Amino acid sequence: MNNVLGVINLSINQPLLHELTYSRATATVPFGGRYRLIDFVLSNMVNSGINNVAVLAHNNYRSIIDHLGSGKEWDLDRKYRGLFILPPNNSHAPGFNGDLQNFYGSLEYFARSSEEFVVVSSSHMICNINYTEAVENHQRTKADITVIYKEMDDDSEDFANLITLDLDENERVVRMTENRQTKKSNKVYMRMIIIKKELLIDLVKKSVNQNYYDLVRHVIIRNLNALKVYGYEYKGYLAIINSVQNYYKYSKELLNPTVWNSLFYEPGLIYTKIKDEPPARYARSANVTNSQVANGCVIEGTVENSILFRGVRIGKGAVVRNSILMQKCVIEEDSCLDHVILDKEVYVTRGNKLAGEEMSPTVFTKKSRI
Repeated sequence: MNNVLGVINLSINQPLLHELTYSRATATVPFGGRYRLIDFVLSNMVNSGINNVAVLAHNNYRSIIDHLGSGKEWDLDRKYRGLFILPPNNSHAPGFNGDLQNFYGSLEYFARSSEEFVVVSSSHMICNINYTEAVENHQRTKADITVIYKEMDDDSEDFANLITLDLDENERVVRMTENRQTKKSNKVYMRMIIIKKELLIDLVKKSVNQNYYDLVRHVIIRNLNALKVYGYEYKGYLAIINSVQNYYKYSKELLNPTVWNSLFYEPGLIYTKIKDEPPARYARSANVTNSQVANGCVIEGTVENSILFRGVRIGKGAVVRNSILMQKCVIEEDSCLDHVILDKEVYVTRGNKLAGEEMSPTVFTKKSRI
């Protein structure tokens, strides 16, 4: 899809991720043993044939630059097109009001690009989607804006802080609701839109000149009657990483092989930054069941129903259950962890007992010593 420009909008972070975003952008929160959240949307765009991708950065974007680099792992280190990290714009108004501020600051980039259409996506809606059919549907319906949505299971999802859609019989969006306490629809807006580039530029200019600042609220919702806004249903697996509880819930779902395969292999592969490390090493005393263990780990103790990122060390006699341990965590001998999330490089000294609950896992910040 050489006529489609990809834009990853990182302007709106997820404050309910708390400790996981103290030192990093939401987009670089580790997920699935070796990946970052941004890997999914970036891989989706590349797998869809989009070879010109812009990342609209916001706060803590040093971690974005460190992780993405030149875009080599996604085949975006090109002389023409490729990966562009656009720094946040703070010149139009004092303080940060909303994502339109960053779109406005990058209008020259959009104007210079040759693509006709733009796919805009956030990074916290984790899925494996090919945008080709969605773009074709956008052209077929002659929509001004196409919003991508997922019809969620009423019983398994917390709809608070999500945006839901109401559609007519022709899939035209008649209402978008920002849910606070109760939901009115189970069709969740996935923070992905398809729009003509020239229309996007025009709407951004007009909105900012009228002191509007939010892409969803002030460009899409405010113009539902004036523009032809259609919905496109995504039917694959979706993980919404907008809180610590959801992060834990969807991470644990990866232990189901069916979920893992649908998220990481269908319809395309998910790519990430390569790190050359040796395979995991299991001592004779190790006992590992129903867990994901990344390369570079050394395990001498017991690991059950857990996810271990690269370079984690589990001492002899230590027990890790129902937990997520990020890169280079060290668990000394005879310690016990249950329903715990450890950020990178956390050191748990010998004999410690750390515990949380299924609906409220205990989180320890990066480089903590316990």
